[in-house]
Amino acid sequence: MVTLGHLRCALGAQYVLRTTARGCSTPSAHADARSEVRSNGDARSDGVVPRRAVVPGGRSPRLYVSKLFLSFGRSEPHDKLACKSQKLMLQNDVMDICHSGAYHLLPLGQRALEKLIRLIDWEMSTVGGQKISMVTIAPADMWRKTGRWESTGKEMFKLQDRHGMEFCLGPTHEELVTSIFASRCPLSYRRLPILLYQISRKFRDEIQPKHGLLRAREFEMKDMYSFHTDEASAMETYHSLCEAYSRIFDRLSVPYVKVRGSTGNIGGSLSHEFHYLAPVGEDKLLLCSHCGVQVNKEMADSVEKDCLNSGHDCQLQEVSGTEVGHCFYLGTKYSSVFNALFEMQLARSSELTHMGCFGLGVTRILQAGLEVLSSDSHLRWPSLLAPYQVCIIPQKEGFEAEIYAELADDLSDQLTQLPALHGEVVIDDRTQLSIGHRVYDALQIGYPYIVILGKKARGNPCIVEVQNTISGERNFLSRDQLWDLMSSVVTL
Repeated sequence: MVTLGHLRCALGAQYVLRTTARGCSTPSAHADARSEVRSNGDARSDGVVPRRAVVPGGRSPRLYVSKLFLSFGRSEPHDKLACKSQKLMLQNDVMDICHSGAYHLLPLGQRALEKLIRLIDWEMSTVGGQKISMVTIAPADMWRKTGRWESTGKEMFKLQDRHGMEFCLGPTHEELVTSIFASRCPLSYRRLPILLYQISRKFRDEIQPKHGLLRAREFEMKDMYSFHTDEASAMETYHSLCEAYSRIFDRLSVPYVKVRGSTGNIGGSLSHEFHYLAPVGEDKLLLCSHCGVQVNKEMADSVEKDCLNSGHDCQLQEVSGTEVGHCFYLGTKYSSVFNALFEMQLARSSELTHMGCFGLGVTRILQAGLEVLSSDSHLRWPSLLAPYQVCIIPQKEGFEAEIYAELADDLSDQLTQLPALHGEVVIDDRTQLSIGHRVYDALQIGYPYIVILGKKARGNPCIVEVQNTISGERNFLSRDQLWDLMSSVVTL
């Protein structure tokens, strides 16, 4: 008969050789950890065997589904305007509604958001961005200087303090950032360009909030503002940011298009939008694979100008898009109002800076990606943003569950030694439920990899079942094959 010791050896021998070579804990430390787990594992009435989540040696703590903030609810949202991604995010405890157009992000949603922010921060740093944090409550006087206090309309949340001073909850921050820059002017031309950005809450009083975070009153946005000596420098940064946005969306592996767009209330003379293509998208886009025209329909008049064949051979297709990014060349629209100047070379005179601004709808990217990738019943995350990468499912109670639970613990300890999987592996310890039930829950949440410890996990060699929910593949892998597969996982 195969003993538990043989099973551990079969599952972990290669891991011990690799990790001890790197200076990780020894097999005796693993034995001490397992005995400590066993001494604290009394059966509970709900069928879940409680286990110690902390392992020694500074390694990643074990994560158990029974301890996660999940209800596995099946209730439908009351919002008649709900779209697929909104329903799935509410059903699977990714977010929770507070009131119309405002949502709490729960632990799964927050983990995904933080990963997206790390990706954005990385790309912004590669183009020279410097991160700041500006106030949310902006004085009305600044917005009146640019005329946008009146022109923005009812979408702006306006309020007064106890002294009667007027403020707004910032929907965007051109006025504030230009004022900050201008307070330090004139700067030498040698110090430009300067790129400042933040990732913060924005507010818009939407007349009809719908589709969850796709059209919300409160949302996360990345907004960057650039300051330059001339138009040529500003346009160089403009194209650099467009390329950075493309890299972000390429890494997320969600189909997108870049189109010419209107400058709208932001202003300026040039803008491009980035869209995820989905039926719920509220923008109508005109695309032509024949001549390369890609414009927002509200810019339809520019098709003739953009068409390489003078519009005669255009085969325009109209599709729906959800805007997730926007780039603007602003010129001197804001710098002229706030006197944002720089000192010219070999002269004591000053000139107005040229500006650009670049936005990403962070929470919109999060939900829009799910809208594109998910099925009607299961969440499918961009793999980089999945809250957790791996879910391990051991056998049900009554089928030597304690042995399989310890195997799951050992496997979790091994996998989390991979740098990319630190804190990325969860164990579904709800052994009162069948494997099929737990697999269904795992598919709904959208873990990229589901590892099932069936009877073959007790064999020699140890074989585990692995479901790749992104590709749809289902394979039975040896320990070496599983290690190689998990070594290829990329996370943020």
